[in-house]
Formats: sequence, structure tokens, C-alpha cells
Amino acid sequence: MFTKRIILCALLSSLAVGLKAQTIVNQQVVIGKTDSVNSAILKEKRTVWIYLPDGYASSTARYPVIYLLDAEWNFAAFTGMVHELSEVIGNTVYPQCIVVSIPNTDRTRDLTPTHATVGPDGKYMDYMQTSGGGENFTAFLQKELMPHIDSAYRTAPYRILVGHSFGGLTAMNIFINHTDLFNSYLVIDPSMWWDSRRLLHQAQYALKQRRFDGKSLYLAIANTMTFGLDTASVQKDTSFGFGGHIRSILALKKALQAGKGNGLNWTYKYYNSEYHGSVPLIAEYDGMHFLLDFYDFPPGYTGAMTDKNALKDIAKYISDHYAEISKHFSYTVLPSQELLNGTAYYMLSNGFADKAFALLTLDIKSYPNSAEAYDSMGDYYASQKDNTKAAEYYKKSLALKDNPDVRKKLEGLGKKK
Repeated sequence: MFTKRIILCALLSSLAVGLKAQTIVNQQVVIGKTDSVNSAILKEKRTVWIYLPDGYASSTARYPVIYLLDAEWNFAAFTGMVHELSEVIGNTVYPQCIVVSIPNTDRTRDLTPTHATVGPDGKYMDYMQTSGGGENFTAFLQKELMPHIDSAYRTAPYRILVGHSFGGLTAMNIFINHTDLFNSYLVIDPSMWWDSRRLLHQAQYALKQRRFDGKSLYLAIANTMTFGLDTASVQKDTSFGFGGHIRSILALKKALQAGKGNGLNWTYKYYNSEYHGSVPLIAEYDGMHFLLDFYDFPPGYTGAMTDKNALKDIAKYISDHYAEISKHFSYTVLPSQELLNGTAYYMLSNGFADKAFALLTLDIKSYPNSAEAYDSMGDYYASQKDNTKAAEYYKKSLALKDNPDVRKKLEGLGKKK
């Protein structure tokens, strides 16, 4: 009777979701789609790469949005990580998210906030001639791209910005000068040396003088020092070289520390074994864990399900957990039906009928118009040999949506009388 949703038969997990590979089209594995915006601000058509969660097309849910810069470098690895940690084998380390990644047309123009032509070593760099379009790029994000994404996709009002190098510089510029555009910022080895540390000076002032309540920031610092230096000695070294890059980031770290009490939820990590080009992958993993550390259930939760003395009111535990998630997101987040049903059927198959009933009651409360919720409660009553109540809930399910399987179960109850 209960084979239709015994999701946890092999993996001891209450966080089961529908598992499937990325879409296969014409024998090609497709990890996303493209979309575009004709930008009046940038005076060009801008293509963006979109990742949608599995099941997006068949659901009505809304999803937080991650905006990821430098799509050419980061899209494949980042979306693979998001997919793995939000959907595969029951993972809910991250929520299911939409990822909007932006390929470059003129990277130097778009990802630098001011015009400058001098590199971190004080040397003139010809390729910087087009620099300084960062504010226009931010206006494009705010006034054109985000409204398009919010109208074309089912987005929730929670946004994360991820940027590396010049992208990290852009993320810091938006964080300091357009703070409310995003809820959280993942800033990876940012080019804070830009324009004689102009943005760094702005950040040093703002972090002391302003409040950043409700905002989160993760700063990743790569090892870009000359051989023989460490993070202490490099701050004293002013010799020619790339040391100006890490010195400016270490100064940003100090500014963040000096802003203690300004309401910002932040942390940093120095990656001694990673250089500028290798740091994004591990920093994205660590940074997303920090920015979303409130989302997942704590270690030990899965094991507690098999302990009759643990989590006696598992439905309340799940409900309270999602209430806390809702506080962080500032909008209501409900536990998924996959979670509630999967856990309930697991409990029912392992002799925890009371816990299953509580979970299915929460399912109906959370999704009162769901035919599946009433069908599941019907299964519960059928398992308890209460055919009258089972029939009542099967009929409620059929009233919402006709389903041959449910009708067959209802007819089967009549034969048992």
C-alpha cells in the first residue's frame, strides 16, 4: 500500500526530493538555458544564462535568486554545486534556487566602478581604457535585468550576489553603494586595489558609519603573495609586484573587523593553498555554506528519526525550523510536500504512526488545496484499519483532483466491508 512514496528505502534521509539528472536534449546534457535583455542603459543586447531547479516547470513554488558574475568561468561549476547541495540524494544544504549568470561583453568596462588605467603594481595598463562603467552595469542589473527575471520566472524576494576579482570589486561596490539590491554578498578575492583603493576608502568609512542590519557577506582571500611572504609581512612590503592586490583585501578585512556592531553578519577566510585563479570554486562552496547556514537541518537529525525517544514531536521540530528560515528570508517558507510526505511514509513504515500522523496533519495545514496531502492522510488511516476515515480523505483528494490511483484505493475500501 505504501510503495508509492517510500522514498527513504535505501538512504536514511527525511529530506528526500525527486531525483533526476539534468535535462537531456538531443543526446546533450543541458545544465541551463539562455535568456536575454535588450538594454537601453548599456546600449546592447545582454544574454544571461539561467539555471532552474529540477521540477521547476511542474511546480508553483518561488525560489531565491543567485546572481553570478563571469558566467564563462563560473556557471558550470557553481550550478553543479547548487544542484548537488539542494536536490541530489535528499540534500537541503542550500534551498533550491534560480541562478542567473551574466557573461561579459566588456568585462573591464562593466566590472569596474570608476575609470582608471593603473594596475595594482602602479604600472599603466592599456586594456583598462574602457574602465569605469560599473555604475551603468549596476543600473542595468537593478532597472532592467532584475525586473525581467522577476517577471519571467517565479522568484522569491531574496537575492545573493557572487563575484570574483573584478566581479568581487563589483560586489563590494554594490554592497557599499547600493546595499539593498541584494540580501547577501559572496566576495571572492576582490580587486580592491582598483583606482588607488578608492572603493576601499569608501568601504572603510561606510563600515564604521552605517548600519547593515539583515545583510550577510563572505570575504574570500587567496594567496597572491611573493614567495617568502606571509599575511603579516606582505602588509609591510611595498615593493613592485602583485602584493598590492592582497594588501588591499587585507585592509578590507580590517575595515570589516573595525565595523563591529554595525549589524553586518560576515566572516572571511584566507586560502593559503589557493591562488587568484583557483580560489573561486572552494570559496563559493564555503561562502554559500556561511550565507545559508540557517537553512539545513543540523547533523544528527536523520539519525534521530529512527530513535523512538528523539524528536518526539517531529512535525513541530520541522515547523519551527522553517519558521526560523522564514525569519532569515523575510518571507514565509514552508517545508516541501516531498519532505513532509517522504518523512511521514518513512515513519509509517517503521512503526512511528503517531509521528506520521503529525507530519501529514502539518502537510494538510501547509497545503490545504493539495490533493496529494489528503491522499496521503487517507493512506495513513487505511494503514490503521480505519476505512471510514480513509474513505473520507480519499474523497477529499478526489474532490480537488481526479486520480485513478486514488479512485482505485477508494473502491478497494468498499470491497473490504
